Amino acid sequence: MRDMVRQPWNVILPAAGALSILLVWQFLLPVAGVPSYIVPTPVEIGRIFARESALLWTNLWPTVQEALLGFLLGNGVAVLLAVLFVLNRYVQAAYFPVILFLNTIPVLALAPVIILIFGLGMLPKVIIAAVICFFPTLVNMIRGLESVSNNELELFRVLSATKLETLWKLRLPRALPFLFASLRIASATAVIGAVVGEWIGSDKGLGAMIIQATFNYQSGRLYAAITLCSCLAILLFLLVVAIEKVVLRYERH
Repeated sequence: MRDMVRQPWNVILPAAGALSILLVWQFLLPVAGVPSYIVPTPVEIGRIFARESALLWTNLWPTVQEALLGFLLGNGVAVLLAVLFVLNRYVQAAYFPVILFLNTIPVLALAPVIILIFGLGMLPKVIIAAVICFFPTLVNMIRGLESVSNNELELFRVLSATKLETLWKLRLPRALPFLFASLRIASATAVIGAVVGEWIGSDKGLGAMIIQATFNYQSGRLYAAITLCSCLAILLFLLVVAIEKVVLRYERH
């Protein structure tokens, strides 16, 4: 009963918070003297969506592709490497410090190198999005795979389970909450990676649109592109949450 009461409030309160911010933005900022060419109101941004919808959707699609492919590539490689590291401690000891060092390089510094190597097509943007997703998932996945207790491992050894059976039946189920926690974060960072790649070397996509609008002082188009980036990240986040619920429900049964 208590959960049923809470569910409407879980929707109403965030909606009320967002609405209050939009109302302040719409009415108080102009009263405070903030010019629309610096911060356009939500209504003005809505007009940009209506007037330039074809341009916005055309630039949205490349960013969607790059973010999704980068999300799948970065997290897929991270999961595979995490499994390899847990199964072979020598490989982990040899290569995890190298990966840690590479993670210290800022993505804005690494992106030009990736574009220089792979050119100006979609591939470098996908790789940049993958790189920015990769490390948090790798660390969390290793932690999840190693979260099993010694008693549980001993039980599987007594039952003559192989390493692969222990991985599939014990380690992976324990790692799922850690994995999905990382995927929630990666859903936003994949969009950031795609946009950063488009900033540096692209003439299409939301990132390229943001740069062009900034240099041309087109504030309405700039805020509309930023809004689309946020909506894309939110949709990816909700998709991850929906998949998480299905997977964890199946795992419990």
